[in-house]
Amino acid sequence: MTIKEIARLAGVSISTVSKIVNNKDENINVETRNRVLKIVKDYNYTPYGTVKITSEAKTFILGVLLRSIPKTNQFLNGALFAAQKNGYSLLLYDSAGSISSELKNITSLCKNNIDGVIWEPVNEQSLEYRRYFDEQGIEVCSINTGFDTAAYSIDFNQMGYEATQSLIQYGHTKLGCLTKENSVRSDMVFEGFKKCLFDNGLPYHDTMKLSAENQDWYNGILSHTPTGIVSSHYASSLVLLEQLAKIQYRIPYDLSLVSLRDDVRENLRFPGISSIKIPYYEFGAFVCERLIEKCEKKELTANIFQTEYPLENTFSLDVPFSSHAKKIVVVGSINIDVTLNVDELPQPGRTVSTGKHSVILGGKGANQAVGASKLGSEVSLIGKVGNDYDSTIVYTCMEENHVDVQAVRRDPHSETGKAYIYVQNDGESMITILTGANQNLTAGDVLPYHKLFENAGYCLLQTEVPEDAVEAAARLAHSYGVCNILKPAAMNHISDTLMELIDIFVPNRKEAELLCPEVPDIERKADAFLKKGAKIVIITLGHSGCYIKSPEFTGYLPAADFTPVDTTGAADAFIAALAVYLSSGFPIAKAAKIATYAAGFCVSRQGVIPALIDRNSLETYIKRIEPDIL
Repeated sequence: MTIKEIARLAGVSISTVSKIVNNKDENINVETRNRVLKIVKDYNYTPYGTVKITSEAKTFILGVLLRSIPKTNQFLNGALFAAQKNGYSLLLYDSAGSISSELKNITSLCKNNIDGVIWEPVNEQSLEYRRYFDEQGIEVCSINTGFDTAAYSIDFNQMGYEATQSLIQYGHTKLGCLTKENSVRSDMVFEGFKKCLFDNGLPYHDTMKLSAENQDWYNGILSHTPTGIVSSHYASSLVLLEQLAKIQYRIPYDLSLVSLRDDVRENLRFPGISSIKIPYYEFGAFVCERLIEKCEKKELTANIFQTEYPLENTFSLDVPFSSHAKKIVVVGSINIDVTLNVDELPQPGRTVSTGKHSVILGGKGANQAVGASKLGSEVSLIGKVGNDYDSTIVYTCMEENHVDVQAVRRDPHSETGKAYIYVQNDGESMITILTGANQNLTAGDVLPYHKLFENAGYCLLQTEVPEDAVEAAARLAHSYGVCNILKPAAMNHISDTLMELIDIFVPNRKEAELLCPEVPDIERKADAFLKKGAKIVIITLGHSGCYIKSPEFTGYLPAADFTPVDTTGAADAFIAALAVYLSSGFPIAKAAKIATYAAGFCVSRQGVIPALIDRNSLETYIKRIEPDIL
């Protein structure tokens, strides 16, 4: 910084500056003197400062002058590591996005006689200040600027390309790129995004550029456009997750997401986002190594920062929403099951004692919802619980089992339903139901959740809730092209209007007898149910398996070979598995056969929900016993 430049900044003559810095300012007013002295100090001016008065000896001090310093900066850690490894110290300066602050920092660095500087210019005008470094013989490595062709930078273009390619590999074609305004990083990521689309033969539309500041595009997500998003900033990704949670959308089922990640701590706090780590640490070390090579007059070992940009995980990556197997909606009872293990079931006039019991979540609606979810389906449950502590158990258990409970409402005037279950040694059971809030489920509770039936394949119904709610759900399901499966529990009559809405009717032997007592055998009972409107009938026969009457298959299927411990949840496990495998495209006979294995696993253990099998375990077992059905 010259005396002429100081005079210009202060708005005074060169002679005035000279008098002040040389203590010959008796006739200069205090205000002018103070203004000039402040500028002299701010810009580190020394008389004859254009002459390098220090020796040519190396100081082994490097400067780092950044446009702005974030709260955590792996770049600095990498630069510091490389400097210390080579016997250098660092002086760190922050321009805070101001060219005025930047010039002050540059003059300070020059005064400290550094050997070299890593410089991130504030803007194009900043490049005029390079002459101060050149005049002092200070080596410069500039970074992160498009105004200097020799500047080093991280290839955000390639990172955007790799993130986009990962979504395309999962089958996504409706893509978006979430960017920040006035961000060089976002601009580069977006260019990589567009190049990847071009290389894969996918058309680009302006609507694919999504602004983090303007969220009008969020409405498109409701129709699953886009199905996959590349985000240039992790913070923007977290805001997006908050918005998705408000509309009950889940990552990655409803939307796949890949984000660039700045800080190692972000992934520890939010591990569910598929991310590409920005290699700031490696970049800092690389640039510092190149600067040291310049300072020591060595040949540069590399001119471009090159590295791999691997995807850290696939947690938020999945196939597009439309490619999923159809989800399942369950409308039915939710209870707390109190199970009592007895030597024999209670009889009139006899007291039965037991020393063993359990209290767990149950009810046919809850059982079938958890059963289908454990087998890998997206499941929504519609039902009612009471305004009591038991309802908290319900919500917690459903959340643990990934069942959507937005349509499970608390009834302020009822308690949660309960089932008192007696189980004897051979697994046979007897159940008494306290209906509670289940009895208050109405059509009005079902209809507001019509959107749950979008993209659903099956609606599972039971008659432990009022028939008008069941019929409303069945009618709503059909309006969305969803197939209804009905389990007729605790009833001796079913209306023709409801029966005509049923695609698969699944009574057990006793229920079939109650509903159709005038017909003597199983096969003719099935025919009678078909005449009433059902499209397919499956009558479950306990340890004897089941009988199926359908257009594509008619016949008996044996039960899977399991030793019964508690048969309470057999039908629920069977129906859940039947719906899941029908949704996956299996024919009725194979889906029912797989369902007998799911039921077998369930009856072999105490309780229902703890005994429901997951898909991997079920299929691993079947592949060993009867692989042809998978």
